[in-house]
Amino acid sequence: MLSTNIKEATKTAHLALEKKVIEKMKAIRSNADYADFLKYFYTYFSQVEKAIAPYITEQLLPDYKDRRNSSYLKNDIEELGGSVADTTSITVPKIENQLQALGALYVMEGSIMGGSIIFKMLEKGGITDGISFFSGYGEATGQKWGMFIGIMNQQANSPEEEALAIEAANEAFTCFGDVFNELTVA
Repeated sequence: MLSTNIKEATKTAHLALEKKVIEKMKAIRSNADYADFLKYFYTYFSQVEKAIAPYITEQLLPDYKDRRNSSYLKNDIEELGGSVADTTSITVPKIENQLQALGALYVMEGSIMGGSIIFKMLEKGGITDGISFFSGYGEATGQKWGMFIGIMNQQANSPEEEALAIEAANEAFTCFGDVFNELTVA
């Protein structure tokens, strides 16, 4: 099953990204710092969304337009007094088909699942504004994740098809991590 295989095959890349995210989070001391932190997510999500747009349709994922996306990040950044006007181009995963798009979306949807942990870390640091993105889907978060995983699992019908999604997910984790290394926000 793709969801089991992708989780196992991306574990190393996932942990590397998580380490970078936590490192950046530890430096947050103010709403301005938090807005800068969100810019990493916005830069990555907004550009990956464009790459997957031709392949992730409402026919595939009926609630796609209702899912968390870069517009939530933009709104959070602006609520904190920041701007996304100076977003630079970054490297995104190669997306040439639906399975690769699903692999990249797996990383993006997964970050929303981890949003509750980020939310709690921010709250401990006194950050309570600009949290719509990391609030996830509220009580429907688990249900939304389950729906996505179910749809993703239905699309890969062979080990070769699974490999396409897994490779894209690994690339998505790596590219997202590179944003934290290469991008200067302020």
